[in-house]
Amino acid sequence: MEVDIRTQLLSMVEPEYQKFSAALIPNITNVLGVRLPALRKIAKQLAAGDWRTYLETAEDEYFEEVMLQAMVIGHVQADLDELLKAIETFVPKIDNWSVCDSFCAGLKYTKVHSEPMWAFLQPYLRSDQEYEIRFGVVMLLNFYLNERYIDQVLSALDQIRHEAYYVKMAVAWAISMAYVKQPEVTMRYLHHNTLDDFTYNKALQKITESYRVDPESKQMIRSMKRKVKKQITSSSIKHSTRERAVNE
Repeated sequence: MEVDIRTQLLSMVEPEYQKFSAALIPNITNVLGVRLPALRKIAKQLAAGDWRTYLETAEDEYFEEVMLQAMVIGHVQADLDELLKAIETFVPKIDNWSVCDSFCAGLKYTKVHSEPMWAFLQPYLRSDQEYEIRFGVVMLLNFYLNERYIDQVLSALDQIRHEAYYVKMAVAWAISMAYVKQPEVTMRYLHHNTLDDFTYNKALQKITESYRVDPESKQMIRSMKRKVKKQITSSSIKHSTRERAVNE
């Protein structure tokens, strides 16, 4: 099965798209260059068949092979215990923002199982691993920014302490989305939080970049920015440039 899948993937490689994709995910070097719609088509076919055998035997040499597994897990029909086991097995394979965010967005059955999934996510939010934390945070922003969970979400985000760039950016993204969906509660949080300066200011920036926030609110949000001494580094320049291209 895996040989056939890899053959399919290799036949779909587009060299120019490979360059584009690889530039957006600089921390990995195994991107083939297969477009996501093509992967989704294969994932749906696998999920409708013997997906258990596929997940047990799937290889992880290429970015697209890992992404394909993420998509399959989002499409399969199974009881919650089996789904959670599949998620738990997959999360350690996440090593970039793209797989992480696509995986989270595809786990739509979280809406049906919000309580057990909330409990399942808590250890990831307390992890010391960059992409385990990001997985937890992106799950919160996708499925828990509602009246029932918003206070718990903001409390959980405020307790995250990790220096990794993609953790900080995920927290900032989540807070900005919280403001869009629950502005009053989130504004109170923004006035009373323990976020580091980078994450706090990034959250404000992302709020002001949203087309769903009115101009007056954006002006108020800009006035809340913390003044910090900025150090310009080659790394920060690269991240800043990349941010404009990725779906944060």
